[in-house]
Amino acid sequence: MAAGILLTSSDGARYRFDAGTLFLEILLTGGPGPYERFEILHAPADLAAWLPRSRLGAPVRLVPAHLRISPMELREVKRLRDTLHPLARDLAADLPARPEHLRALNDAAGAAPRPRIDPATRARAWELPISGTQVLGALARDAIDVVASARAERVRECAASDCRLLFLDTSRPGSRRWCSMERCGNRHKVAAHRARTRD
Repeated sequence: MAAGILLTSSDGARYRFDAGTLFLEILLTGGPGPYERFEILHAPADLAAWLPRSRLGAPVRLVPAHLRISPMELREVKRLRDTLHPLARDLAADLPARPEHLRALNDAAGAAPRPRIDPATRARAWELPISGTQVLGALARDAIDVVASARAERVRECAASDCRLLFLDTSRPGSRRWCSMERCGNRHKVAAHRARTRD
């Protein structure tokens, strides 16, 4: 299975976007201000439906029935997500993380899903069910792992002038520029080719 989440652009084109880390994936679900129009987390069931497509669900084949999320827990996840937006934008702009954002991460980092090994398959699994509080903890811990490491310098915004997607550059040389080569990278190549052929 290819890494990333399948997105649909405003012109209807579908492409795969790999945010590189869980805390940047959750930003795809909406947020404050200009991101409100992308909001998809209206009810706990919405978060339960989204999580299996995220990194949290990738190694263990999560299904919505594995998740127990209350309305209050959903509000807490959305509150943290709304803090992660400016934190990630600051990192992408090479600005230091603000103290209030770090406090929010520390406050949310409590419980996280408990990993286990499936005795039958010896594959990694989660102790089920997973609560909304554990989802909150997983998001916060993931963000802490990035912010408190050299990987913070690899949080980037897509280089396309009309794209605001953020990603963690996990490429070996650290040279990823585009949210997706299928989308913005390809548009750049086409535009560059057209410019060369006009000259």
